[in-house]
Amino acid sequence: MRQVQVVPKDNYRLYGAIVAKEVELAHKHKGTIHRSGPKEKDRAKWSHANYDGWLNLARSMGEVVAIEVRSKKPDKEWMLLRALLGFLDRHFAEKIQAINIQMNESYVKPKRRRRRR
Repeated sequence: MRQVQVVPKDNYRLYGAIVAKEVELAHKHKGTIHRSGPKEKDRAKWSHANYDGWLNLARSMGEVVAIEVRSKKPDKEWMLLRALLGFLDRHFAEKIQAINIQMNESYVKPKRRRRRR
């Protein structure tokens, strides 16, 4: 799992702009990132058309956008991260002050123990 914090310039309402851009691209049948979860206030779950995994977006204090990048295949998370960074750069480069990435250990499913007989 990767955690990304996107800090906007001048208290710009970045979360609302990101969600609006995704809706705009969806209406035009363009873009590879789309909403995959229920519509909630200050939260969204997105998935990518080509990569297995999802992005959990949340509005934080100070209009900082917190994004959690998860993949079904932990060694493929970099592909989702690259797609996310490309989306942010293409559409919001002039509105972003900083992007912080925390490289947490990827989730590894624990092995199931066999029952002794």
